Amino acid sequence: MAAESSEGEEETKLSGGSLLLTVDDDLTEMGKKAAWSVSSCKPGNGVSSLRDDNLETYWQSDGGQPHLVNIQFQKKVRLQLIVLYVDFKLDESYTPSKVSIRAGDGFHNLKTVELVKPTGWVYLSLSGVDPRDTFVNTFMLQIAVLSNHLNGRDTHVRQIKVYGPRPNPIPHQPFQFTSREFITYSSIR
Repeated sequence: MAAESSEGEEETKLSGGSLLLTVDDDLTEMGKKAAWSVSSCKPGNGVSSLRDDNLETYWQSDGGQPHLVNIQFQKKVRLQLIVLYVDFKLDESYTPSKVSIRAGDGFHNLKTVELVKPTGWVYLSLSGVDPRDTFVNTFMLQIAVLSNHLNGRDTHVRQIKVYGPRPNPIPHQPFQFTSREFITYSSIR
């Protein structure tokens, strides 16, 4: 379902969503290392509502589209997956229908995703078309809500999680040891 346009923009169409958040063990949540900002918000429905791990709260934009969520890191990080929680059943015309992900160092890292009545966690991979491109190195990630269902003006996004590969706890070690016992015996005396 992914189509490559001539401008280097990748378009994908997603429907549904998952009610349970399931992420691989080799990924870690990177959002806590970032500074978050939004283009606009209604009072009481700002950035903190996106990051509070409560599916009852939401960020609500206020103003014209596109509605932007900016995620800035102090140093370059590797990102692999963005997970949004949206709920068409509760939010109807406030639910995003077209989302653009901008990451990396240029316009060649632009991904547009069309969401069809999503309810639950929606997984947006930052992996490129090339299988060797499993992550994106970036200082900034921008999520732009380009349009809403039923031509709604403002948007509701209930949660956003950003995941990157789990760092290796032992520098210059080619293997990813995960248990404390393996890490204890990982070096040769």
